[in-house]
Amino acid sequence: MTTATHHRVFTLPDLGEGLTEAEIVAWRVAVGSTVEVDQVVVEVETVKAAVEIPVPYAGTVLELHAGVGTVLAVGAPLVSVAGATASPSRAGGGTRPSAGEAGGERLPVGEVDGGQLLLGEAEVVQPSVGSGRVLVGYGTSAGPVGRQPRAGGASGSSRSARGAPPSRGGQTDGGGGTAAPLVISPLVRSLARRHGVDVARLTPSGPHGVLVRRDVEEAIAQAARPTGPVPAPVQDPGGVERIPLRGRLRTAAEKLSRSSTVPSATTWVDVEATGLLRTRDALRASRPGQDIGLLALVARICVAGLRRFPELNSTVDEERGEIVRFSHVHLGFAAQTDNGLVVPVVRDAHRMTTADLAAELTRLTGQARSGGMRPHTLVGGTFTLNNYGVFGVDGSAPLLNHPEAAMLGVGRIADKPWAVDGRLAVRKVTQLALTFDHRVCGGATAAGFLRYVADRVEHPGVLLADL
Repeated sequence: MTTATHHRVFTLPDLGEGLTEAEIVAWRVAVGSTVEVDQVVVEVETVKAAVEIPVPYAGTVLELHAGVGTVLAVGAPLVSVAGATASPSRAGGGTRPSAGEAGGERLPVGEVDGGQLLLGEAEVVQPSVGSGRVLVGYGTSAGPVGRQPRAGGASGSSRSARGAPPSRGGQTDGGGGTAAPLVISPLVRSLARRHGVDVARLTPSGPHGVLVRRDVEEAIAQAARPTGPVPAPVQDPGGVERIPLRGRLRTAAEKLSRSSTVPSATTWVDVEATGLLRTRDALRASRPGQDIGLLALVARICVAGLRRFPELNSTVDEERGEIVRFSHVHLGFAAQTDNGLVVPVVRDAHRMTTADLAAELTRLTGQARSGGMRPHTLVGGTFTLNNYGVFGVDGSAPLLNHPEAAMLGVGRIADKPWAVDGRLAVRKVTQLALTFDHRVCGGATAAGFLRYVADRVEHPGVLLADL
């Protein structure tokens, strides 16, 4: 069997679901290690989930391009492999030319070929769909891992061996003028819009003239640099601890920053939960093997409420100026772990029974606390349920889980005085708080949803009429 041998630089692959960066947690190999195809070489963390990344070819580790704790963007160099070998089954069934042999010519060091950077005899492998360069658990394919054909034989700008961006020039249109750069990622557009960056004035560094996130970040940093004399550094007083915003902390900070730009409002109501507690106890007694808790019951009520008030099961596409309503309910729920707060997502919650919901909530909570969640499990929600009552607090104003349009918060259930048939009594009472994006609906709709949930918390049997 014929194989093709190269020195290659494997870059951080696209982690999917809009994830753009990851932090190096641990290397599973060292310089000089021998690696096989699909062997895990590094563990990274993103959106509070640990992810194992395999290398798509075999060879000897030549260099590790980042240390533990480094935050890398998608496409940044991860590991160089000397004598890298890919079998025809991985490379689409044919042999691959060595670096610089395409078209019978040898490319100079640092020349860009079809969007991939060639470093002398080394080749930077950019992640692509169906290339085999995927995460453990996502599977590989027999798609080609080779370079793309050169467009017209024209070479690109040079880069350094560490993968620095090439010297950039604007694109030209058919009439010889300068065309606006391509911006494919909605995250890049959103980042530029939030910071007032005019993408038409930027020069793209991505393959094929695509404007990427680092281009916008460089523009933001440039605008923030002082133009006058730099002041002398201020010494930190004793006892001050500085914690870098990176990894899961940076992800949370960015998500909360996006939520703060949404015109949101919060409405709340106190409800008697005595009937809900009795229903939970009755279900547990009738089904000893199934732990159906209060979270599952409230989740089932929320799902029914979202079918009645679909405005809250939506998002706002700011780029197109549209409200997007979902026909499915992917229910997120807040879960506290040793690594902080995460929001796993129950897919297609609208198709589940209460028992199914309870089982899935239990399964995902266990995964979250053990650190075994995959990135796709933490994204894609359409509505979030936050039971902060487990922390012993009565209420809070939930923050939107961007890009979702609504979140329901549930406070602790406590004994409180409550008017029953004109008389004061002690009842189990909790507070429900709904934060919603005011662009997707008015206050009347939000109040209608909240009242729907509250009524069924107080009288769970009424929910049967809607199922």
